[in-house]
Amino acid sequence: MLYFVPTPIGNLDDITVRGLRLLTTTSLIFCEDTRNTKKLITLLKEKHNIQNQIEQKFISFHSHNEQEIIKELNPQEFLNKDFLYVSDAGMPCISDPGNLLVKFAQDNNIKYEVLPGANAALLALVASGFDGSDFYFYGFLPHKSEARKSAYKKILDFTCNVIIYESTHRIVKSIEDLKNIEPNREIFVIKEATKKYEIHFLGSVLEVYEKLKTSNLNGEYAIVIKGKGSFTKIHTNLDENDILPLNIPNKQKAKLLSKITGISSNKWYDRLTKE
Repeated sequence: MLYFVPTPIGNLDDITVRGLRLLTTTSLIFCEDTRNTKKLITLLKEKHNIQNQIEQKFISFHSHNEQEIIKELNPQEFLNKDFLYVSDAGMPCISDPGNLLVKFAQDNNIKYEVLPGANAALLALVASGFDGSDFYFYGFLPHKSEARKSAYKKILDFTCNVIIYESTHRIVKSIEDLKNIEPNREIFVIKEATKKYEIHFLGSVLEVYEKLKTSNLNGEYAIVIKGKGSFTKIHTNLDENDILPLNIPNKQKAKLLSKITGISSNKWYDRLTKE
Protein backbone atom coordinates (compact mmCIF):
# COMPACT_ATOMS: atom_id res chain seq x y z
CA MET A 1 0.00 0.00 0.00
CA LEU A 2 1.22 3.48 -0.84
CA TYR A 3 0.06 6.40 1.30
CA PHE A 4 0.27 10.12 0.52
CA VAL A 5 0.36 11.99 3.81
CA PRO A 6 -0.07 15.77 4.19
CA THR A 7 2.22 17.35 6.77
CA PRO A 8 1.70 20.53 8.84
CA ILE A 9 2.42 23.80 7.07
CA GLY A 10 3.60 25.34 10.34
CA ASN A 11 1.76 24.24 13.44
CA LEU A 12 2.68 20.68 14.49
CA ASP A 13 -0.78 20.21 16.03
CA ASP A 14 -2.26 20.16 12.51
CA ILE A 15 -1.06 16.62 11.82
CA THR A 16 -3.97 14.18 11.70
CA VAL A 17 -4.12 11.17 14.03
CA ARG A 18 -3.82 8.79 11.07
CA GLY A 19 -1.00 10.83 9.54
CA LEU A 20 0.91 10.71 12.84
CA ARG A 21 0.47 6.93 13.07
CA LEU A 22 1.70 6.35 9.52
CA LEU A 23 4.66 8.71 9.84
CA THR A 24 5.89 6.99 12.99
CA THR A 25 5.23 3.36 12.05
CA THR A 26 6.00 3.10 8.31
CA SER A 27 9.49 1.83 7.57
CA LEU A 28 9.83 3.10 3.97
CA ILE A 29 9.22 6.80 3.35
CA PHE A 30 9.57 8.78 0.13
CA CYS A 31 10.13 12.44 0.97
CA GLU A 32 10.89 15.69 -0.77
CA ASP A 33 13.76 16.44 1.62
CA THR A 34 14.98 13.62 3.89
CA ARG A 35 16.41 16.07 6.44
CA ASN A 36 13.11 17.92 6.85
CA THR A 37 11.10 14.72 7.16
CA LYS A 38 13.45 13.17 9.73
CA LYS A 39 13.29 16.37 11.79
CA LEU A 40 9.49 16.45 11.54
CA ILE A 41 9.14 12.85 12.72
CA THR A 42 11.54 13.48 15.62
CA LEU A 43 9.54 16.54 16.72
CA LEU A 44 6.24 14.68 16.43
CA LYS A 45 7.55 11.74 18.46
CA GLU A 46 8.76 14.09 21.18
CA LYS A 47 5.52 16.06 21.22
CA HIS A 48 3.32 12.96 21.41
CA ASN A 49 5.68 10.92 23.59
CA ILE A 50 6.05 8.13 21.03
CA GLN A 51 8.75 5.71 22.17
CA ASN A 52 8.86 3.17 19.33
CA GLN A 53 12.31 2.56 17.86
CA ILE A 54 11.25 1.39 14.40
CA GLU A 55 14.01 1.57 11.79
CA GLN A 56 12.94 3.83 8.94
CA LYS A 57 14.45 4.19 5.48
CA PHE A 58 14.06 7.61 3.83
CA ILE A 59 14.13 7.83 0.04
CA SER A 60 14.76 11.25 -1.50
CA PHE A 61 12.03 12.01 -4.05
CA HIS A 62 11.87 15.55 -5.42
CA SER A 63 11.39 17.48 -8.64
CA HIS A 64 14.99 16.93 -9.77
CA ASN A 65 15.16 13.16 -9.37
CA GLU A 66 11.57 11.83 -9.41
CA GLN A 67 11.74 10.42 -12.95
CA GLU A 68 14.96 8.53 -12.20
CA ILE A 69 13.56 7.13 -8.94
CA ILE A 70 10.35 5.99 -10.68
CA LYS A 71 12.38 4.03 -13.25
CA GLU A 72 14.17 2.13 -10.49
CA LEU A 73 11.05 1.15 -8.53
CA ASN A 74 9.86 -2.45 -8.54
CA PRO A 75 6.04 -2.62 -8.36
CA GLN A 76 6.23 -6.01 -6.65
CA GLU A 77 7.81 -4.43 -3.58
CA PHE A 78 4.60 -2.48 -2.95
CA LEU A 79 2.48 -5.62 -2.66
CA ASN A 80 3.79 -6.77 0.73
CA LYS A 81 5.04 -3.52 2.28
CA ASP A 82 3.63 -0.12 3.19
CA PHE A 83 5.25 2.97 1.71
CA LEU A 84 4.34 6.60 2.19
CA TYR A 85 5.21 9.88 0.53
CA VAL A 86 5.39 13.33 2.16
CA SER A 87 6.42 16.68 0.76
CA ASP A 88 8.11 19.26 2.99
CA ALA A 89 4.84 20.88 4.04
CA GLY A 90 1.17 20.56 3.21
CA MET A 91 -0.58 18.37 0.64
CA PRO A 92 1.63 16.33 -1.72
CA CYS A 93 1.30 17.16 -5.44
CA ILE A 94 -0.02 20.70 -4.80
CA SER A 95 2.91 22.83 -6.02
CA ASP A 96 5.03 19.93 -4.74
CA PRO A 97 6.26 16.63 -6.23
CA GLY A 98 4.27 13.42 -5.94
CA ASN A 99 1.99 13.17 -8.97
CA LEU A 100 4.43 10.86 -10.81
CA LEU A 101 4.26 8.51 -7.83
CA VAL A 102 0.46 8.55 -8.02
CA LYS A 103 0.66 7.75 -11.74
CA PHE A 104 3.15 4.93 -11.00
CA ALA A 105 0.66 3.38 -8.58
CA GLN A 106 -2.18 3.69 -11.10
CA ASP A 107 -0.16 2.19 -13.96
CA ASN A 108 0.95 -0.77 -11.87
CA ASN A 109 -2.31 -1.51 -10.04
CA ILE A 110 -0.77 -0.61 -6.70
CA LYS A 111 -3.23 0.23 -3.96
CA TYR A 112 -2.78 3.81 -2.77
CA GLU A 113 -4.57 6.27 -0.54
CA VAL A 114 -4.37 10.05 -0.14
CA LEU A 115 -4.99 11.33 3.37
CA PRO A 116 -6.75 14.68 3.93
CA GLY A 117 -4.84 17.40 5.71
CA ALA A 118 -3.21 20.81 5.75
CA ASN A 119 -3.31 22.94 2.60
CA ALA A 120 -2.22 26.58 2.44
CA ALA A 121 -4.26 27.46 -0.66
CA LEU A 122 -7.64 26.50 0.80
CA LEU A 123 -6.72 28.04 4.15
CA ALA A 124 -5.95 31.35 2.42
CA LEU A 125 -9.20 31.33 0.45
CA VAL A 126 -11.32 30.75 3.55
CA ALA A 127 -9.38 33.36 5.55
CA SER A 128 -9.86 35.95 2.78
CA GLY A 129 -13.62 36.11 3.26
CA PHE A 130 -14.05 36.05 -0.53
CA ASP A 131 -16.68 33.81 -2.09
CA GLY A 132 -15.25 30.29 -2.05
CA SER A 133 -17.74 28.68 -4.41
CA ASP A 134 -15.59 29.28 -7.49
CA PHE A 135 -11.81 29.64 -7.50
CA TYR A 136 -8.65 28.80 -9.44
CA PHE A 137 -5.37 27.67 -7.93
CA TYR A 138 -2.41 29.03 -9.90
CA GLY A 139 0.50 28.06 -7.64
CA PHE A 140 3.84 29.86 -7.88
CA LEU A 141 4.25 32.73 -10.34
CA PRO A 142 7.26 32.97 -12.70
CA HIS A 143 10.43 34.33 -11.10
CA LYS A 144 11.22 36.93 -13.75
CA SER A 145 9.30 40.19 -13.68
CA GLU A 146 8.14 40.29 -17.30
CA ALA A 147 6.87 36.71 -17.21
CA ARG A 148 5.20 37.42 -13.87
CA LYS A 149 3.45 40.50 -15.28
CA SER A 150 2.19 38.46 -18.20
CA ALA A 151 0.80 35.86 -15.78
CA TYR A 152 -0.88 38.57 -13.72
CA LYS A 153 -2.59 40.02 -16.79
CA LYS A 154 -4.14 36.63 -17.52
CA ILE A 155 -5.12 36.12 -13.88
CA LEU A 156 -6.83 39.51 -13.69
CA ASP A 157 -9.23 38.45 -16.44
CA PHE A 158 -10.48 35.50 -14.42
CA THR A 159 -14.04 35.92 -13.17
CA CYS A 160 -13.31 33.67 -10.18
CA ASN A 161 -10.93 34.24 -7.29
CA VAL A 162 -7.34 33.14 -7.94
CA ILE A 163 -4.95 31.73 -5.34
CA ILE A 164 -1.20 32.01 -5.84
CA TYR A 165 1.92 31.30 -3.77
CA GLU A 166 4.88 33.62 -3.39
CA SER A 167 8.21 33.48 -1.57
CA THR A 168 9.64 35.93 0.94
CA HIS A 169 12.30 36.99 -1.59
CA ARG A 170 9.82 38.09 -4.25
CA ILE A 171 6.66 39.13 -2.40
CA VAL A 172 7.13 42.92 -2.53
CA LYS A 173 8.32 42.94 -6.15
CA SER A 174 5.49 40.61 -7.11
CA ILE A 175 2.81 42.79 -5.51
CA GLU A 176 4.47 45.84 -7.06
CA ASP A 177 4.11 44.25 -10.49
CA LEU A 178 0.44 43.64 -9.77
CA LYS A 179 0.02 47.22 -8.50
CA ASN A 180 1.40 48.61 -11.74
CA ILE A 181 -1.23 46.67 -13.70
CA GLU A 182 -4.33 47.05 -11.53
CA PRO A 183 -3.83 48.92 -8.22
CA ASN A 184 -7.50 48.89 -7.18
CA ARG A 185 -8.21 45.16 -7.36
CA GLU A 186 -8.99 43.71 -3.93
CA ILE A 187 -6.58 41.06 -2.66
CA PHE A 188 -5.85 39.11 0.50
CA VAL A 189 -2.36 38.08 1.56
CA ILE A 190 -1.56 35.67 4.38
CA LYS A 191 1.97 35.27 5.70
CA GLU A 192 3.23 32.29 7.74
CA ALA A 193 -0.15 30.56 7.91
CA THR A 194 -0.74 28.54 11.14
CA LYS A 195 2.55 29.76 12.63
CA LYS A 196 3.17 32.02 15.62
CA TYR A 197 3.62 35.16 13.53
CA GLU A 198 0.79 34.62 11.06
CA ILE A 199 -0.44 37.92 9.67
CA HIS A 200 -3.14 38.99 7.18
CA PHE A 201 -3.21 41.86 4.70
CA LEU A 202 -6.57 42.79 3.13
CA GLY A 203 -7.37 45.67 0.80
CA SER A 204 -6.62 47.03 -2.64
CA VAL A 205 -3.35 45.97 -4.26
CA LEU A 206 -1.99 49.47 -3.63
CA GLU A 207 -2.95 49.36 0.07
CA VAL A 208 -1.43 45.92 0.59
CA TYR A 209 1.74 46.96 -1.26
CA GLU A 210 2.22 49.95 1.05
CA LYS A 211 1.77 47.73 4.12
CA LEU A 212 4.19 45.10 2.88
CA LYS A 213 6.92 47.67 2.22
CA THR A 214 7.14 48.42 5.96
CA SER A 215 6.61 44.87 7.24
CA ASN A 216 8.91 42.06 8.30
CA LEU A 217 8.89 39.97 5.14
CA ASN A 218 10.32 36.70 6.47
CA GLY A 219 7.99 33.82 5.69
CA GLU A 220 5.96 32.14 2.99
CA TYR A 221 2.94 33.82 1.41
CA ALA A 222 -0.38 32.87 -0.15
CA ILE A 223 -2.28 35.50 -2.12
CA VAL A 224 -5.95 35.52 -3.07
CA ILE A 225 -6.91 37.87 -5.91
CA LYS A 226 -10.60 38.66 -6.11
CA GLY A 227 -12.02 37.73 -9.49
CA LYS A 228 -13.26 40.46 -11.78
CA GLY A 229 -16.69 38.84 -11.71
CA SER A 230 -16.92 39.77 -8.03
CA PHE A 231 -16.98 43.50 -8.70
CA THR A 232 -20.30 45.26 -8.22
CA LYS A 233 -21.53 47.50 -11.00
CA ILE A 234 -22.10 51.16 -10.24
CA HIS A 235 -25.69 50.98 -11.48
CA THR A 236 -27.54 48.02 -12.88
CA ASN A 237 -28.97 50.09 -15.74
CA LEU A 238 -25.60 51.34 -16.95
CA ASP A 239 -23.40 49.59 -19.46
CA GLU A 240 -20.30 50.53 -21.44
CA ASN A 241 -22.37 52.11 -24.21
CA ASP A 242 -23.54 54.75 -21.72
CA ILE A 243 -19.96 55.70 -20.87
CA LEU A 244 -18.13 55.50 -24.19
CA PRO A 245 -19.81 58.57 -25.78
CA LEU A 246 -19.09 60.84 -22.78
CA ASN A 247 -16.83 63.79 -23.44
CA ILE A 248 -14.47 63.26 -20.50
CA PRO A 249 -10.74 62.46 -20.24
CA ASN A 250 -9.85 58.90 -21.18
CA LYS A 251 -8.40 58.14 -17.74
CA GLN A 252 -11.69 59.00 -16.03
CA LYS A 253 -13.64 57.15 -18.68
CA ALA A 254 -11.44 54.07 -18.25
CA LYS A 255 -12.05 54.06 -14.48
CA LEU A 256 -15.82 54.26 -14.96
CA LEU A 257 -15.76 51.48 -17.53
CA SER A 258 -13.67 49.36 -15.20
CA LYS A 259 -16.20 49.76 -12.38
CA ILE A 260 -19.04 48.75 -14.66
CA THR A 261 -17.43 45.83 -16.50
CA GLY A 262 -14.83 44.50 -14.06
CA ILE A 263 -12.15 44.81 -16.75
CA SER A 264 -9.04 46.65 -15.58
CA SER A 265 -8.92 50.40 -16.13
CA ASN A 266 -5.49 50.00 -17.76
CA LYS A 267 -6.95 47.76 -20.44
CA TRP A 268 -9.80 50.16 -21.05
CA TYR A 269 -7.36 53.09 -21.25
CA ASP A 270 -5.23 51.24 -23.82
CA ARG A 271 -8.33 50.53 -25.88
CA LEU A 272 -9.60 54.12 -25.66
CA THR A 273 -6.27 55.65 -26.67
CA LYS A 274 -5.98 53.34 -29.68
CA GLU A 275 -9.43 54.16 -31.06
